[in-house]
Amino acid sequence: MSVTVMTHTTNRVAIITGASSGIGKATAEALAEDGLIVVLSARRAKKLDALADRIESNGGDALVVPADVTNDDDLVSLVETVKDEFGRIDVLVNAAGFGLFGSVEETSIDEARYQFDVNMFGLARLTQLVIPVMREQHSGTIVNISSMGGKVWTPMGAWYHATKHALEGWSDCLRYELAPHGIDVVVVEPGAINTEWGDIMVDGLLERSGDGPYAEMAQDVADASRENSSDGSDPEVIATAISNAVRADDPKNRYVAGRYAKPMIALRRFGGDRVYDRVVDYMV
Repeated sequence: MSVTVMTHTTNRVAIITGASSGIGKATAEALAEDGLIVVLSARRAKKLDALADRIESNGGDALVVPADVTNDDDLVSLVETVKDEFGRIDVLVNAAGFGLFGSVEETSIDEARYQFDVNMFGLARLTQLVIPVMREQHSGTIVNISSMGGKVWTPMGAWYHATKHALEGWSDCLRYELAPHGIDVVVVEPGAINTEWGDIMVDGLLERSGDGPYAEMAQDVADASRENSSDGSDPEVIATAISNAVRADDPKNRYVAGRYAKPMIALRRFGGDRVYDRVVDYMV
């Protein structure tokens, strides 16, 4: 169900993609607790309805607008719906995404393109649509969920890491462009988080590369990924970081949170490629 909220509200309004599960869901709950009206968006409408009911039962306000971030018509409709309903957009949290893992040789270019469509181009298109609203307000916060994988790498994840490294540079340029218009751009770099992301990633990895010339490496990566995911931080850790960024008058450019994120990023930065490579060999 969609929760009807008064038009022309003075409350801040946040659009959250990928809100049906994981980090997106936890973020929606956190921002609703902070008093924002949350617009819940994802492909899975039933899960969004359940989340909206939960938020409403806790005294918050939510609006469900299902959308596929790879469908331009969906994204246009999402933004137009929010503008018509509230007349403003104060926060955009780009949390939709997935991890495409498998050897470069065995991963089709069509799959790689779809990885970029979800993790980069869909995010970029929705951001383009939201910017004019925030620019007219001369205020707003755009939160892009990257990963520690935007600064480091893991075996068999070439296409996933390519999207996150791209997102990091894209966000830096966007931050500089939008600063004169009163719009903040924030990058969040989660570490290992205990969500369904890891299981989906491992299933795809083994489907692509579980047999053949990279089978041993794929199995090692799958085993390590399962262990790290089950031992990961709760999504609420990332939701708290996002809440802090959204509430800050002058948010940091980057927020790093979640298990392994800070030490792995520091290791790559200060130890260099050779040291980092040895650690990856040990972990996998």
